[in-house]
Amino acid sequence: MLLHLSSWPEVEAYLARSPGIIIPIGSTEQHGPTGLIGTDAICAEAIAKGVGEAVNAMIGPTINVGMALHHTRFPGTISLRPSTLIAVIQDSLTCLVQAGFTKFFFINGHGGNVATLKAAFAETYYHLEGLRLPQADRVQCRVANWYMCSGVYQLAKELYGNQEGSHATPSEVALTQYVYPEAIKQGELASEVNSGHGIFGSTDFRRRYPDGRMGSNPALATPEHGQRFYELAVKELSRGYLEFLAQE
Repeated sequence: MLLHLSSWPEVEAYLARSPGIIIPIGSTEQHGPTGLIGTDAICAEAIAKGVGEAVNAMIGPTINVGMALHHTRFPGTISLRPSTLIAVIQDSLTCLVQAGFTKFFFINGHGGNVATLKAAFAETYYHLEGLRLPQADRVQCRVANWYMCSGVYQLAKELYGNQEGSHATPSEVALTQYVYPEAIKQGELASEVNSGHGIFGSTDFRRRYPDGRMGSNPALATPEHGQRFYELAVKELSRGYLEFLAQE
């Protein structure tokens, strides 16, 4: 059940049976020479929809732009500052809490969002307590990174070994190929790809990772692999969402 395709009476009826909502969050950033700029949001949204169908949960609008400042030297990347993303999440959740939602399960597709998400949750709890909204003390948020699901991790290791890397990975590229087979990109990849450097500013990142990849070989990706990653992530995160919903 997609929030943006629902009417307010439908949302009200949903809230009568469940306080939970799943929110996909990703990023709009470069993913190497052959990866889609929307990769992180595409992956999070597809998996969130799959989980929502599996557990009959409400799915909120995808947060497509995340915290990706270190990628901004590559054309097409759009990033929010951490403070801006925190404000977006706090304002969004405040409206949803006012409506009656109290359980927020973020399915995340971008590692750069994690620290900001956790800070946003803390800011939101504090903000809601100050507003003294009904049930504000029952609000809980959780971030679930689809790429960290145990089944996904094991399959990526099995298929790609150390060529999975940590950005523009074949696993995430494969998932986008499964979701959007018409948008598969072809191109030459350098035989050597850097890895192991820290992440600092955007100029430093572009210098250390000139084509945008971090130790990865996305040429190994296939849509068939993507389907397997999708099914594993949906299964594990469906279980995780139901456990989260049941906890006090």
